[in-house]
Amino acid sequence: MAEGREPDWLLWAREIQAVAQSGLAFTRDPYDVERYQALTALAARMMAARGDGADAATLQAVFAAETGYATPKVDVRGAVFDAEGRLLMVRELADGGRWTLPGGWADVNQTASECAEREVLEESGYRVRATKLALVHDRARQGHHPSGPFSIYKLFFLCTLLDPSPQPGANIETSDARFWAEHEIPGELSTGRVLPHQIARLLAHRRQPDLPTEFD
Repeated sequence: MAEGREPDWLLWAREIQAVAQSGLAFTRDPYDVERYQALTALAARMMAARGDGADAATLQAVFAAETGYATPKVDVRGAVFDAEGRLLMVRELADGGRWTLPGGWADVNQTASECAEREVLEESGYRVRATKLALVHDRARQGHHPSGPFSIYKLFFLCTLLDPSPQPGANIETSDARFWAEHEIPGELSTGRVLPHQIARLLAHRRQPDLPTEFD
C-alpha cells in the first residue's frame, strides 16, 4: 500500500457501496433491487470487519439512507489569516479538543465559498470572505485518519478577515478559536479534518497569491 493511501479493502468496499447505491437509484427490476441490497449489506460487513468504527447493522442503515447516484461528499475549510499573518484555528469538540481549520460539510443552496464563510463564522465567530480556492483534495489520497465509509472531496479556501473582533454566540462544535503564528501551530491536529502538509501549502498560497489551485 502506497504511503498516504487508504487500504485496498476499504476502497473496494466503498466502491461496492457506491455501485449498489447507484444501481438502486435506477433499476426497476425487483430482482436487481435484491442484488443491490445484498451488495450494500456486503459493503457494510466488509467495513465493520476491518474497520474500527460502527457495526455492520449501523453502517447498512447509514448506506440505506443514501439515495440517488453515488457521488463524493464535499467538505469545505477556511484558511483565515489576520493582519500579522497568523492562521485561525479552532478546537474540535468531537475530536477530543484537537485543532483544525474551521469547516464542515457543504450545505445545499449555498455556493462552496458561502459554505466556507458560514462555517468560519459558526465555528469561530469571525466574519470572512473567501477569496481563493487553494486546494481541492481527495481525502483518501492525502493520508487523513481515521478513514470513513464515503468518498470525500476537501475544498480549502483562503479567506480575508472582514472584522478583527469575533461575533458573540455559542458554538456546540468548537471550544476555542485563536490565531497562531506559523512556528506556533499546534501539533495536536484533528487529522480527519486537516493535515500538516495542507497547512503548509495554505501558508505558501498566502505568501504567493499567484500560485494556481492545487488538486488531487
